[in-house]
Amino acid sequence: MVRFDEIKFKDPATRAGKWFLFCIATGLLAGLGAIILHTLLNVGHSFFISYIIGLDLPQPAGEPHLIHFPERPFSPYLLIIIPALGGLFSGLLVARFCPEAGGHGTDAAINAYHHHDGRIDIMVPIVKTIASFFTLGTGGSGGSEGPICQIGAGLGSYLAQKFNLSPREVRILMAAGLGAGIGSIFKAPLTGALFASEILYRESEFEADVIIPTAIASVVGYSLFCSFFGWGSLFKAPDYPFHNVLELGPYTVLALVLMPFVFLFVKV
Repeated sequence: MVRFDEIKFKDPATRAGKWFLFCIATGLLAGLGAIILHTLLNVGHSFFISYIIGLDLPQPAGEPHLIHFPERPFSPYLLIIIPALGGLFSGLLVARFCPEAGGHGTDAAINAYHHHDGRIDIMVPIVKTIASFFTLGTGGSGGSEGPICQIGAGLGSYLAQKFNLSPREVRILMAAGLGAGIGSIFKAPLTGALFASEILYRESEFEADVIIPTAIASVVGYSLFCSFFGWGSLFKAPDYPFHNVLELGPYTVLALVLMPFVFLFVKV
């Protein structure tokens, strides 16, 4: 039997078709990872924060509680104990099974891209998902951006490694998984594609090789994620009618005022 990595795709159309299928598969994996992570964090927040601690925090309009527990009185002592225990369990889990899954997540994915040919062990996204549940689900400081970056990147890398792709191709699918994870969980596929293309470097540069694969994977992951949790945006905003092009004038002035501060923020 001929192995997939031994097949030579000489025809440009055939190579494009191969990459299209790989990007779809990467988007499906990253979207599935985003679904699992979002579900765990949402349920964990509802159980530990709302039910056990008794603290009812407002949720984004696009992220309603998946499970509703009975109301309980607020306990300030549990507000300290529960996140501390969650962080402890998370740290023990990472130290015992996969130290590479520790930390923020985005920086580890960037390091794998530049220094390990995009190769990430499959245990990384698995342990990262569970560790994030203990840390973030119990009220720990942080958000889903770092975890989903490492989870999506790990799943894309795993797919590429299973098919024995070249180091360059592994890096591309790793970045595609990263972008698809971001685009899925934040319901912003274009943002995911651009994020993955620019986050890999410190300066204002884009990784041109990953833009199109990441865009395809991000749209696929976003579609899968929204098929479970709805197609609305993460944040709801009121509709404002647009009557005249002159209404854009104040926004142009605002952009010019903010521009030097954005430049300083990036540089400092």
